[in-house]
Amino acid sequence: MTTQTNSNSGSCCGSCGSGDAVDVQGVGLTTTYKVTGMTCGHCESSVSQEISALDGVTAVKAVAKTGEVTVTSAAPLDEDAVRAAVDEAGYELVGRG
Repeated sequence: MTTQTNSNSGSCCGSCGSGDAVDVQGVGLTTTYKVTGMTCGHCESSVSQEISALDGVTAVKAVAKTGEVTVTSAAPLDEDAVRAAVDEAGYELVGRG
């Protein structure tokens, strides 16, 4: 079964919401990353969408307030691939949380 959750509560960009998540029944290895530059739900959504496109990712939860992005994957992810996805979204991966 697949679940997708996106929290939207209109504000500056119309898509802000704390803790936007892309969740496809998160089962597997969970890793937390620190990302700088996220300030709102739109930021969370952008980062979540880019990371969720990586092979093996089953869930992503980005929280702008803490700068943490929690990723669940079927197998360990290549940190360079995660960094590239975060860069593509317009933010910076500074390491693991």
